[in-house]
Order: sequence, then structure tokens, then C-alpha cells
Amino acid sequence: MQGTVVRVCVVVAAAILNHPLLFPRENTTIPERDDQVIARMREHEEKLLAEKARLEREASQVEQGVQPSPDVEESSSWDLWSALSMIVFLMIEIWRQDYHDTTAQDPTYEEEDSLPLGNVSLKIPLPDKAVLSCFYERCIRISANETWRVQDFVEGFADDLLEALRSVCNRDADMEVEDCIGVGSMYENWRVSKPLICDLIVPFAAPDPYCFTFQLWCNSQNDIPPDRQGYGRIKVVRANEDGPGCVCGKTDLGEDMLCLLHSKNERPKVSDAMDDLLCSKNTPYLAKDQVMKWFLISMTKAWNCISHKYDFELMFRNLDSPGALKVKFRSGKTIIFNITPVVQFEDTDAYFVSHFAFNNDNPSDIFWPLSFAVYEKNLMKVLVKRLPESSCHICCLQIISFLHKKQTSLTGESALTNYHLKTALLHLLLSKPSSDWRAEYLEKRLRDVLRFLEKCLQEKKLYHVLIGNKQVPKHINFPPVFQAAEPLNLFRPLVLQRDLYAKTVEHFQEMLKNAPVLIQEYTPLFPNGSHHIDFNHGAQI
Repeated sequence: MQGTVVRVCVVVAAAILNHPLLFPRENTTIPERDDQVIARMREHEEKLLAEKARLEREASQVEQGVQPSPDVEESSSWDLWSALSMIVFLMIEIWRQDYHDTTAQDPTYEEEDSLPLGNVSLKIPLPDKAVLSCFYERCIRISANETWRVQDFVEGFADDLLEALRSVCNRDADMEVEDCIGVGSMYENWRVSKPLICDLIVPFAAPDPYCFTFQLWCNSQNDIPPDRQGYGRIKVVRANEDGPGCVCGKTDLGEDMLCLLHSKNERPKVSDAMDDLLCSKNTPYLAKDQVMKWFLISMTKAWNCISHKYDFELMFRNLDSPGALKVKFRSGKTIIFNITPVVQFEDTDAYFVSHFAFNNDNPSDIFWPLSFAVYEKNLMKVLVKRLPESSCHICCLQIISFLHKKQTSLTGESALTNYHLKTALLHLLLSKPSSDWRAEYLEKRLRDVLRFLEKCLQEKKLYHVLIGNKQVPKHINFPPVFQAAEPLNLFRPLVLQRDLYAKTVEHFQEMLKNAPVLIQEYTPLFPNGSHHIDFNHGAQI
């Protein structure tokens, strides 16, 4: 009996150990494993047929009154357990086939990402504060005078250009252009790369008697797709038709029906000039492509009107972004700036942007991304007032931005942008005590930001610093509709695109590994081997 039990255990163990689902062989394909399974099943089938014949002989012996020998009894017991093990094996195989078919047919099925980041940011030997300060002075710090000169020139020229644009536009049909607003790294004092680039946004409004109404992703009543979080639509309507309007202006009531609100001669007319108002075809929604085309033509006309006043050449750097301009002087010096047309959301400082310089994603012409750059600039100013004098937060952001730019030149573009770096810093500024940002803590805070980004990449979650964040100070007057919304994940594209996620993780890991070498390489040494250090300039930009 004990021998029988042992043999049964051996058969069951062999069935499990040889099963391809539980212990797949390396470097084998699914068809190869199926052939092996079929071969083993045939062997078991032959054994079962042999045992069936033996059982028939034993049954005939019993009928004839011949008692089977102990070996035959043991063999019968062995055959019973073999059959049971075969049934178990077949059930497992059937389950494996069903499992494989289900996962093959399900387009949403995907293996877990095998891209562990670990704690690379904690293992990287970053230089001490002396070397970091020297590196900052040598490679990153830009004089305040140079920044102000560029801003002053760009703003003055942009005002002149926009004034000329207004003069060439048809005041009764074209969009009404307002004054430009400076946003971005140049106006937040952390610009790194040269030449310096100013980013300006120019709000525009619909001509009378039209106006804009807005549909936001965070409003459950609107049909904004889930993958368009942070977007909205801009609808062009008559100023006196904020709602659905009177039905008499939209349907044919017939001769026997009268409107009690409007006489026959006073019926409101449905606008047939939506194309002239830069709307998408057959819709009342403002189209980004139409706006960009109108802006390009208007800017060209405006420059032709004032070009005789200036002794330089104005060029469009990118036709896909008509506001990307470059001024080239006779001396060869150039100044680069961006003017982007935007639509103001109601009476707030939030703007629908026609084009983001760091985002080429353009899924639909009628969905506009929202920019909170003005609120982010104000948030930075509020937080700086709490920090100690000569704090290291700007230095920290500039160093990481410099490393990111150098790594991009080595491995190419990834999903990681300077906007993500700034968002990570703002999160830490909100959560850490002000005293932690003193100048002598530069190395620690630099590692904190890198560690925060690493954790966000690991989880594929980096939330917008303003939307749905209860830590935002109330006195920056962030609109309640956005503060009450669900937090917006800026890393959502990494969840949906596996290849993009892998490339971004690789980019970030390489940036971390190259950081110590890159900093040392750009840090000057004097003949005595010491580094030149100047703590007085810190983050004074």
C-alpha cells in the first residue's frame, strides 16, 4: 500500500513538474510546448489502452473463479491512480488553453511593467555644496542685467507688433487682440539654456456680437473624453444667446404657428458665418488650426507694416507654431521669443492655449489645453516670500533643468519636460518647511527633487500642483472650479504608452548616472586643485 501511495505521488508530481504553464521552459514558444503536451498525452493514451486490456483479462479471470494475484491487485490500484492523475492533468491543460485564448483575445491585457527604478537617486554620489555652487556659477547663472535687457526688448517689440496687427485686422469680423502677458521660466527666474527665450501669451476675444462659452473636462455635464483631462472646448455664440435660445430661430414653425416672443420680422437668425469666426467645419467650436492660420497671416501683415522702422530681420522659426519668432541683427546676434494666441477662461487668469511648445500632441482640433502659467508664477512669488534669503530652490531647479537638457542631447527627446521638473519643485516647496531651503542645503534638496521625480515615475503619477490640491494658498485666487476638480495626473500618457514610459525611465536613469560626471566635467579647477566658490550669488537671478 505504501508503495502505491508513493507511486501516486510521483505521478502527480511528474504531471505538475512537466506542465508548461507552471514551469515554462526558457527560450521556447507556445506551439513547441503544445507539441510536447500532445506527445505526452498520446503516451498516456497508449498506457491507458494497455491497462484497459489488462483489466478486461482480470475481469474474465474473476468470472472464471480465478483469484487475481497480489501484483495484479496492486497494478489495478496503480491504474486507478494513474487515471485520476491523467484527469487532473487534462483539467489543468484545458484551463491553460482557456487562459491563453482569453489573454490573447483581450486587447487590454498587458503584462506588468518590468522597469523597476529602485532607489537610483539615493545611490548617486552627488558632489558637495562647494562643487555644486561652483558648477552653478560657471555653467548656469545668468546675470540679471542680461535677463532684463532681453525681456525689455521683446516686450517692447511685441507691443509694437500687436498694435500693427490690430490696425490690419477688420474690427467688425476679426478677433480682438489684447495685450501680451509674460509667462514661463524667463519670468519665473529659472531659465537655463541660451539663447534666452521669452514666452508671451496674447489673449484674443470674439468680435461683437459674438462671445465665447466654455466646456471643461471637470464638468460632468460635458462630453469631454476621459483622455482629454485638462482640456476644454470653446463655443462661439451670440452674446445674447448664452443659453439654447428661442426655438423659433432654429426650426421652421410653419405659417400657422407664431412665436409670442418675436414677431415674424424679429425672429433671431442662426449664424452662417462660423467658418469666418475660426470654427471647426460644421461646428460652433473654435478650431486651433484655424486660429493658428489666422494668427500667422495677421502677424505677417503686421510685420510688413512696421518692418521699415527696424534695422533687423524677423523670421518664423516654426510654421506649425506661427508665434515662434527670431530676431536677427546685422551683427549676427539673435533674440528668440514665442507669442502664443490664447483664450481667457471667463474672468480668471486661466487660458486655453492653442499650442504648447513642449507638447506636440494634437488629438483633436476643437479640444484646447488649459494653461495655469499665471497662477503658477504667482504661486512661486508667494512661496519665495516665505523662504530664507538666498534660498537654494531656484539653483536646484536650474541644475536639474541643465542636466535634463544635456541628457536630451545625448539620448533624444522623452516624455519628461522642464514643466514636470518645475511641478516637482513646487510640490516640495509646498510640503517642506521654509528653513529646509537655506543655501547650504542645496545638495540635499537637489537629491530630494530627484527622488520625488523617481517616485513619480515609478508610480506613473505626477499631479498638477494646482488642480485639486488643497495645499494651494487661497490668496493666489485660484478658480474654485479647478481647485475642486479631481487631481490631474501629468504622467497619464506614460500609463497609456508603454514604449514612451520605457524611454522616459531610461532617460531619467541615464541622467542620474551621468550627473556626477557631468557636474565635475563642467566645474573649473584652479592650478592648486581647488574649486572656485562664490556663495554670495547663490540663486540671485
